[in-house]
Amino acid sequence: MRTVLITGSAGFIGFHLAQLLLAEGFRVVGYDGLTDYYDVRLKERRHQMLLQNQHFTCTVGMLEDFEALREFAMAEQPDIIVHLAAQAGVRYSLENPRAYIDANVVGTFNVMECARELGVDHLLMASTSSVYGANEDMPFDERQKCDTQLTLYAATKKANEAMGHSYAHLWDLPTTMFRFFTVYGPWGRPDMALFKFTKGILEGTPIDIYNRGEMFRDFTFVTDLVRGIRLLIDAVPQRPESAEAIPEWDSLSPVAPFRVVNIGNNEQVRLTDYIAAIEEACGREAIRNLMPMQKGDVPATWADATLLMELTGYAPQTDVRDGIRQFVAWYRDYYEI
Repeated sequence: MRTVLITGSAGFIGFHLAQLLLAEGFRVVGYDGLTDYYDVRLKERRHQMLLQNQHFTCTVGMLEDFEALREFAMAEQPDIIVHLAAQAGVRYSLENPRAYIDANVVGTFNVMECARELGVDHLLMASTSSVYGANEDMPFDERQKCDTQLTLYAATKKANEAMGHSYAHLWDLPTTMFRFFTVYGPWGRPDMALFKFTKGILEGTPIDIYNRGEMFRDFTFVTDLVRGIRLLIDAVPQRPESAEAIPEWDSLSPVAPFRVVNIGNNEQVRLTDYIAAIEEACGREAIRNLMPMQKGDVPATWADATLLMELTGYAPQTDVRDGIRQFVAWYRDYYEI
């Protein structure tokens, strides 16, 4: 039984990934700060559900607390680390930038130090589509140059990619970074658009729609996303013999066992169509408050998922209307509406 350490195990994605890995026979150990960035009760409920499985254990601790993180990691001796914990949210990074440096830069360094000392088989770490920043050549390809991040959140994630590459090179530590594209689904975060839109529509309160709805996103259903992560666990990067040996579709580094992989639905959806699907699932129309583009936002994202398919034979496939119906059903059940 292989052991996977998941940071952010009480988070939206970490919870779903832990569920999948437990179902597939892994032992999962979770590390989470249970911060109050959003409703802690939701995080506690996720952990409570995971603890129903005898092969799951967890502890509460902050990424910035290196000694606590190291003590837990050394005691549990994971074979694999999946680092998902972070200070999330593009807009919140405008209000509290220091939280992003502490959690995303210092915290990720601490995780990498633990992975190096343990000599894990594979370190996988979450990045974001936001690192593509002001890039306009879509769909976004992992081999594109990404030097125009528009928020500190995106900048910290780009820094994590650079940090991960350096550790992979220096310590021969197999490392995969995955770039997420607008993840949604049951047990989602209350600060995300789908949660806010559903809440507003069901309560009959206005919803803020930025750029008057003229935005496109590559919405990725959470179970598709974690299936991609699960398969990437087994796609361990190897240091290539030469740059010429790397396939043209691969983002593998020529000097390190390191690669970056998009996990997205490979489909653009207009924000207004997304809202229409929520209205249909809720059985009510939204009260729309049309707003200008918010600072740090981008008009569109779109993933090229070729590399994920080449490495795993898998591509996300949940239709956005079906995914939204599943979320609304969960929301109604959870809040007893």
